[in-house]
Amino acid sequence: MLPGDEPFDSKGAFALEPSLAFLNHGSFGARLHVVLAAQAAMRARLERNPMQFFVRDLEPLLDEARAAVATLVRADPQDLVFVPNASTAVSAILRSLDLSPGDELLTTDHTYGACKNALAFVAERTGARVVIARVPFPLRDPSEVVAAIARAATDRTKLALIDHITSPTGLVFPIGEIVHALRDRGIDTLVDGAHALGMVDVDLESMGAAYWTANAHKWLLCPVGTAVLHVRRDRQSTVRPTVISHGAASSRTDRSRYLQEFDWPGTVDPTGAVVVPQAIAALESIWPGGLPALRERNRLLALRGRDAIAAALGVESPAPDSMIGALAALILPHGTSHGSSALDRDPLQEALAARGIEVPVVPWPKTGQRILRISAQAYVRFTDIERLVAALRELGELGELGACAR
Repeated sequence: MLPGDEPFDSKGAFALEPSLAFLNHGSFGARLHVVLAAQAAMRARLERNPMQFFVRDLEPLLDEARAAVATLVRADPQDLVFVPNASTAVSAILRSLDLSPGDELLTTDHTYGACKNALAFVAERTGARVVIARVPFPLRDPSEVVAAIARAATDRTKLALIDHITSPTGLVFPIGEIVHALRDRGIDTLVDGAHALGMVDVDLESMGAAYWTANAHKWLLCPVGTAVLHVRRDRQSTVRPTVISHGAASSRTDRSRYLQEFDWPGTVDPTGAVVVPQAIAALESIWPGGLPALRERNRLLALRGRDAIAAALGVESPAPDSMIGALAALILPHGTSHGSSALDRDPLQEALAARGIEVPVVPWPKTGQRILRISAQAYVRFTDIERLVAALRELGELGELGACAR
């Protein structure tokens, strides 16, 4: 049976509009009814006695949640903290670095735009320099990624910010190989794993990165505003959160300052983080065979969808199958980009949204072209992708596929 044609349908388990062909799970994720209910119950618990919840209950609830994530990513729970999103974690790490003029911060031209902005901000304030490794796209082999990063690294490189799974191009980078190659040269890596948690198998112990972060509200199906940061034990003493609060002055010795500072950023809504165990249990239950089976199904559906769209547009697949997870991107053959940010709404994206199809169309500055990216998750059927293909063909026949980008 082909992926996307299964007799069981998980769409009803999600809060999504039933008529929507939602092919953009990668941007903001989607929530399960059962997880939203668990969060609502936790919020009600908070409101019944806020003092009890924040002062007495929250710490053990966070410990339980970090233990659940640690099991999933093969890490020590004491090295994991919760943050609102991966961008927050990236900024926390970058702003914790001791940088001097002439130091270099290495990244790639596939890096998420928000993270590039954070790099530029820190570099401007410290006199450091951002170095961009040029990774081909299209590309033929993962070794091209490793080679491009290795060429750009120098003896002045203080940190490399590298995606595990790229946002615009949807590529699974050979992150373990990259981290080890850089570490052999004395370079720490901050892994932006925003899409990794729940999409691919993650083994932080073997990866060995100094810093790793991931959104839990994407492929782990947790509430919005839930993400994790892992800092290797030998780097925790220098890492500070973006918000400095009461943990900075704590005299407790039973918990690290790292945990105390990140666990208490002030009064926020922590219910997304504390229901992570329920979200993981729900994710394991919505697909026969649990999360490993769902990950493989989503990957195969992304490949099937990519090939169908490529055939309709008359383009080649830009990356080998081995570099695809649950995201697949194609360079559009018509039109040029009208914007520079993922927040700039492309007219083609809006034309598809008007037809009930949500799929991102983002600029690809390297060539001035645009990238269309699909996401595969439990609620996506192949019929959703067929709707997209039909809409693209219709827009092409109307002469609007390229005109949409003017």
